[in-house]
Amino acid sequence: MNIHGKRVVLRAPEMRDAETLNDWANDTDVWKIMGGWHFPYSRQSTEKWILNQDNANLAGHRFCVEAEDLGLIGTASLINIDWKNRHAWHGMMLGRAQARGKGFGLDTVMAVMRYAFDELGLVRLDSAVMETNTRSLGFYTESCGWEVEGRRKNWFFGDGKYHDQIMIGITRESYRELIERTGYWHA
Repeated sequence: MNIHGKRVVLRAPEMRDAETLNDWANDTDVWKIMGGWHFPYSRQSTEKWILNQDNANLAGHRFCVEAEDLGLIGTASLINIDWKNRHAWHGMMLGRAQARGKGFGLDTVMAVMRYAFDELGLVRLDSAVMETNTRSLGFYTESCGWEVEGRRKNWFFGDGKYHDQIMIGITRESYRELIERTGYWHA
C-alpha cells in the first residue's frame, strides 16, 4: 500500500532508488540542513540500507517520496512508533533541490499526518529541527500546524560551533483543526 497525498506518493524504498539516495547521503548541502554529518557513504551501504528495510516492522517505516514528472524527490519517516502511548517520530528530507518551495514538502507532511492520525490511530507526532534551519522550523510551525515544545541546548556541532535543537510536535486534535481551518484535503 502506498500513501497518497494530493501531489506526492509515499512508497517503500526500492533498489532503483539507490543511486539517488546515495547521492543525497553524500550531499553536504543536504546534511547541513539536516543538522548532521557523517563519513562518506558508499553505494553498497545505501543498497544494504534499502535491503534492511522491513516492511513488516511495526515500530516504524521510511518512505521514498515521489512526485509526478519529477520522480524521487525525497524521503520521509514515521519511526519509533509507541503503540501503547500512540505517538511516533517524523522526519522528512527533500533531496531534490528543484522540488523545494513548491508545495511538495507540505503535501508530504500532510500525507504522513493523515496516515499517522487517521489510519494508524496515533495521537501525536514529534520531530526536531536545528535552530539554524529557520526555513524548516517556519514550514512546520506556520504551514503544518506543529508547535515548538522545547529546546535542547548545544545539541548539534557544525561550522565550528554548537547549535540548539528545537523540539516540535503536533497532536491529532491540532491536525484536525488545521484541516478544518485550511480545508486541505477538501480543496
